[in-house]
Amino acid sequence: MTVTKLNQILAVEKGVKASTQRAVSDAYHTVQKAPLLSGLSRTYQPIDDEGEQLPPESTRVQVKTEQVIADVAAALTRLFDVTATKDWTNAVAKADVVVDGRTLIPGVPVTYLLFLEKQLVDLHTFVSKLPTLDSAETWTFDDNAETWRTEPVKTTRTKKVPRNHVLAEATDKHPAQVQVFTEDIVVGYWTKTTFSGALPARRVNELLARVQKLQDAVKYAREEANAATVEDQEVGDAVFRYLFA
Repeated sequence: MTVTKLNQILAVEKGVKASTQRAVSDAYHTVQKAPLLSGLSRTYQPIDDEGEQLPPESTRVQVKTEQVIADVAAALTRLFDVTATKDWTNAVAKADVVVDGRTLIPGVPVTYLLFLEKQLVDLHTFVSKLPTLDSAETWTFDDNAETWRTEPVKTTRTKKVPRNHVLAEATDKHPAQVQVFTEDIVVGYWTKTTFSGALPARRVNELLARVQKLQDAVKYAREEANAATVEDQEVGDAVFRYLFA
């Protein structure tokens, strides 16, 4: 007795769907062609023996609708049975999702494993796009603000103050010659601390590694679930015996 696995059914399902679709489409177009469904037999007899003799004419019926129905039923029966076998097995095919030797999710149905795979692809994209801290700065976590912060940086604030430079002292005949210029004078100090809600690059890499590890575990579990032995289901015959009897 040949043992069939779920992954074998999945492998043939696509081909069965395609061939069934072609068969049904061909059948539909065939029964629309009236000439193929029509036939005739015609003989000629003159009024008397002296009359012109003409050969008989006949056209054979090329398409019989009942046979087309039977062919469609046969093609669909195969599709119905393959799909039923897959869905019946999917209902019982399960596997554990195991990460680092620890069972994270026990007994997961194969359909849910497929859902997890798709969701983890989106999660991987999300995590890979998380903002990271500027590596040019030194960051420490501020428990009070619950954000990352840099060390305070002190800078000066200056103010331009006008100054006079005497080029020539005043005399009895000439006023003093004075040049006005400005001078930057320190008037205060700025102390700047930068805060950020981004994450250290190492944290993002850790999260990515977890997502990737779970992705691998889910794929492994799906392969294990798809190795489940199937029990062939034969539902198509009952359906089409009822429909086209």
